[in-house]
Amino acid sequence: MKTIKLLRWVSVLVFCHAGVLITSATGFRLPDQDAFAAARGEAFVATADNPSAVYYNPAGITQLEGHNVRVGVYGLYIKPSYTSPDGRSFKSDRDLHAIPQLFYTFSPSDFPLSFGLGLYSPYGLSSRWPQDTGFRTVSTEGTLTYYTINPAVAWQATSRFSIAAGLTLNYAECDLRQGLVWPTQPLDEFKFKGDGVDAGYNLGLLYKVHDKVFLGATFRSPTTVDLDGRTEYFNAREIPGLIPAFPKQRVSAEAEFPFPLSAVFGISYRPTPNWNLEFDAEYTDWSRLNTVIVKQAAAFPPLIPQNVPLVLNWEPSWYYEFGATHYLNDKWSISLGYIYNENSVPDATYSPLVADLDRHFFSVGAGFKHGQLKIDLAYQFGYGPTRKVTGSAPSPTGQSVDGEFEFVSHAVMLSVGLRF
Repeated sequence: MKTIKLLRWVSVLVFCHAGVLITSATGFRLPDQDAFAAARGEAFVATADNPSAVYYNPAGITQLEGHNVRVGVYGLYIKPSYTSPDGRSFKSDRDLHAIPQLFYTFSPSDFPLSFGLGLYSPYGLSSRWPQDTGFRTVSTEGTLTYYTINPAVAWQATSRFSIAAGLTLNYAECDLRQGLVWPTQPLDEFKFKGDGVDAGYNLGLLYKVHDKVFLGATFRSPTTVDLDGRTEYFNAREIPGLIPAFPKQRVSAEAEFPFPLSAVFGISYRPTPNWNLEFDAEYTDWSRLNTVIVKQAAAFPPLIPQNVPLVLNWEPSWYYEFGATHYLNDKWSISLGYIYNENSVPDATYSPLVADLDRHFFSVGAGFKHGQLKIDLAYQFGYGPTRKVTGSAPSPTGQSVDGEFEFVSHAVMLSVGLRF
C-alpha cells in the first residue's frame, strides 16, 4: 500500500514537470514579424507604416495607400547552454529556426476605412537537450508551432487619429517529451502531443500629436487553446519494488492551455523628416499561466493518474524597446535598435526548454526603396547574462534543473514589400 501511494506521488510530479514543458515549449513569444521593425528593436507601434502594422498596430494601416503586400522570413539561431552544479556543460541540440510572415493591406481612396490581413506565428520555437544533462526526467525535448490568421479593419477618424480592431484565428500544435523514471539511459519516455484552435482579437490606436510626435498603442487579447491529442509512455527497465517495466501505452488526452494578453505603448519622435526615434514598453501577463489540468481518457495505475493539476506560477514581464531610423535619401535608410526583456519564470518551476532569463537584444538593419518595391534586411544579436537557478522542483528520481543557464542568439530577417 505504501508503494502504491509513493507511485501516485511520483506520477503527479512527473506530470507536473510535463506541464512546465508545455509552457516552456511555447517559447515563447516571437515578437519579430518584420525586418524594418526588428532593425529598430521592435519599436514600431507608434510608426506602424508598412503592412506588418496588422500585427504591430493595426491602426497604422490607414497610413498606407492602395494595395500593399509584404512577405518576410525570420531566421533564428538560438543556443541556450547549461552548466550543472558539478561543472558539466551542455548545449541545446535544436538551434535553427525559420519563421515566415505574410501581410496584405488595402486602403480605398477617399474612404475612411482600411483593411488588412496577416498570417504569422506569434508564438513558437523548439528545443532538445542531450540525454545525459542530469535533468532528462525533468525535460528533454519540446516543440510548439503556432499560426495566426489576423484580419483587421482600421478607421481614420480624423487626419490625426486612427483606431483599429482585428480578429485572431489561431492554430497550435504541441509535441513534448521527457524521461519518465530512468535518469541515466533513454530506456523510457513520456510524450504528449496535441493540437487545437482558438480565437481572440487585437486593437490598435495611432495618434499624431503634431508633425514630430506620434503616439501608438496596441492590445492583444488573452486566449486559451484546447489541446486535443494523446499521451504516450513506456519503461523498458524495471526498478524492482518501485517501477515495473511496460510497453508503450497510448491514451487520448487534452489540456486547456492559456496564452497571455499583451499591451504595447509607444512614442515616436521625428525631429526632422530624416529621423525617427521611438521608445516602446510592452507588458505581457504571463500570470495567466498558473495551473493547467491534463485530462486523460484513462489512468495507468498505479503509475499514471487520470487528471493532474500542473502548477506553473509564471509572472508578468516587460519588454523595453528603443529604435532609431535615419533616412539617408529617398531610397536608403539605416536603423539601430535595443531591447531589454525581463524573465518571467521563477526558479521553482523553471524549465530548460527555453532557458528563460533576462535578455538583451541589439539590432541593425538597412532598407532600400525603388518605385513600389521596398526591401528591408536586419541582423539581431541576443544574449542573456548567467542565471543561477536554485530550488527548482525535483523530478521523482531526484533530478532538477538547478545550475547556471546562459543564452545566445543570432537572427537575420528579410522582408520584401510591394505596393500596387
